[in-house]
Amino acid sequence: MGWRIGVDTGGTFTDVCLYDEATRKIVVTKVSSTPQDPSQAILQGVGGIVGDLVGAGAAEGLGQVTYFAHGTTVATNALLQERGVKTGLVTTKGFGDLLELGRQRRPRLYDFTATKPSALVSRDLRLEVSERVDYTGAPREALDPDEVRRAARRLKQAGVGAVAVCFLYSYLAPDHEKTVRSILQEELPEAFLSVSHEVLPEFREYERLSTTVINGFVGPVIRDYISRMRIRLAESGLVVDPKVTQSNGSITSLDVAERFPVRTLLSGPSTGVVGAARTCGTAGYPDIITFDMGGTSSDVALVNAGTPATATGMVLDGRPVRVPMLDIHTVGAGGGSIAWVDAGGHLKVGPQSAGADPGPACYGRGNREPTVTDANVVLGLLHQEALLGGTMPIDAGLSVIAMQRLGERLGLSATDTAQGIISVVTANMARAIRVVSVQRGYDPADYALVAFGGAGPLHAARLAGELGMTRIIIPQRPGAMSALGMLMTDLRSEYTRTAIMPLTGQNVGRIAAMINELEASAATWIAEETAGPSAGAGAEVSRTIDMRYRGQNYELAVDVPADAIDAAWVAVVAERFHAAHERRYGYRTDGAEIVLVTFRIGARIEVTKARFPGRPAPAAGPPEPVGHRRVFLPETGGETRCPVFARDALLPGQMVIGPAIIEQYDATSLVLPGQRATVTDSLILVVDPADGGYHRGHDHD
Repeated sequence: MGWRIGVDTGGTFTDVCLYDEATRKIVVTKVSSTPQDPSQAILQGVGGIVGDLVGAGAAEGLGQVTYFAHGTTVATNALLQERGVKTGLVTTKGFGDLLELGRQRRPRLYDFTATKPSALVSRDLRLEVSERVDYTGAPREALDPDEVRRAARRLKQAGVGAVAVCFLYSYLAPDHEKTVRSILQEELPEAFLSVSHEVLPEFREYERLSTTVINGFVGPVIRDYISRMRIRLAESGLVVDPKVTQSNGSITSLDVAERFPVRTLLSGPSTGVVGAARTCGTAGYPDIITFDMGGTSSDVALVNAGTPATATGMVLDGRPVRVPMLDIHTVGAGGGSIAWVDAGGHLKVGPQSAGADPGPACYGRGNREPTVTDANVVLGLLHQEALLGGTMPIDAGLSVIAMQRLGERLGLSATDTAQGIISVVTANMARAIRVVSVQRGYDPADYALVAFGGAGPLHAARLAGELGMTRIIIPQRPGAMSALGMLMTDLRSEYTRTAIMPLTGQNVGRIAAMINELEASAATWIAEETAGPSAGAGAEVSRTIDMRYRGQNYELAVDVPADAIDAAWVAVVAERFHAAHERRYGYRTDGAEIVLVTFRIGARIEVTKARFPGRPAPAAGPPEPVGHRRVFLPETGGETRCPVFARDALLPGQMVIGPAIIEQYDATSLVLPGQRATVTDSLILVVDPADGGYHRGHDHD
């Protein structure tokens, strides 16, 4: 028995969650993030939380830690801010400009002034070499090692810190890339190498090239960060090997994260989705839409039957990234998002953020621009003197001044300006949820909205009303859900390869050979990882294949059975694809030829998970508020005297009738008129209509 720690590094706060395996006690703390070196905030938060528990130095406490996982935004920030390293590229002759040509699409079809993101590799560092393999994998032109060596020396002379290697058909025949890797290791031993058949053995050369280059561009940044963190944690007394979360919602070793940093681009948000899915599934709510609103952004995802939706890639800041990930959609709408007026005089919110430093105006650190947090302070929805349980003093007067300044440009009072900011940010978040639901063929009204992140519970009621959703779930520790999720997730690894073939009985041998090859790699990984102390006994392998109708250009991922691959298996898979296509696009074409494209094997190793205790049943009687506050609620026609409840004092079975505010250390929840919040046995809050109907709130009467 010992302590398990999860750390989520966000743009504004770094959340630390400690779980005591013996007592099942949860301790949560939040510290301001340190973007210049995220490991500083991690050490500060971890050192503080374990030091408080043991009543001594952090070293003594960290010695009791049996599991340590963290999510990081280092790779994401390095890419978005283009602060990676000088990167070179070795590619097939004739394809040096592919990185800029891309798919030859404008970012926005009718915007002739739209600009594409800059290439992460400058033209003079994109070196082409003679080699060619055709679409079947057969060699057409041999690779010249001397030409490769000359290219390597040019890159070394240029002082590159990373080299990406991407040949046209290397996913079918990787021998040429393997030769190049060997030569680069000899000539540039200090450079970070990113090789496409290792990073992404799939077709579509532009997406593969982009992903491989991004992996190289951020590779040394992640490597240096992980090295610093590993050394500092060890010096502080940590004896276990830290883990890093991946974009697919699982955890992996630091060594894997160093080799494939591109897999960590959604490191933090993914575990929040996993934690919410497990928490709500256990409580009897398997169908949910997660809403994670932090200081910088809002992340939303859909969970069906307890399983988060997955994706094979995304476009991040105009650059395609193809790695296994949860289907999370992100918008620049967080508590620190700055409100501004565009050239047409319209109110906008985000994506610019005040971040951790200087933060919202009320922090008193020099920012004079109003943020979403300032709007909630002006409306009275947030505490008027301090946040984080009184540990972070704020100046409400600074929020009012910032709001008045913006209101003068809009011709509105400070209160109306603040409510306008809430209306705009709610609309932005509603659009994000429609992306992962309506655009995927799902009705949001069929799901419960799970609100977490520091700002999620405060905005969930109006967001649910905007989408016609009647139930809101607020976890026990919403402000630290991503950190908590790291204590509920498993080890996972993905193995993929493109092999295009029709789904027919004649191809069952080829299909079986491809699946067996990938499953052998997964079995090797399972054998290696189960030797570690953190892995449990359970391990499983899943099969997924991307497929399409003949003539289509994009695929749907379909889970396929683990049964013997024969004619009956082919029929089952065909029916699953037809059903998936009908759900996504509204029609199916029975009898049309189905083409298998990319085979995906997922290996999962179950890890011992945190189990959170409930509380005994309470004595009869409604909860008592700890105070009242004047708040502005359009739903009541204006200013209202609103009761304030302490979340930690609420017991199972108790009910809070809106309008009401529920405060806790890591978040504030808003219950609107016509809603009730009920405490369950597992101490989550379930918010639903108080009268059996649904009160749909409006921002303006």
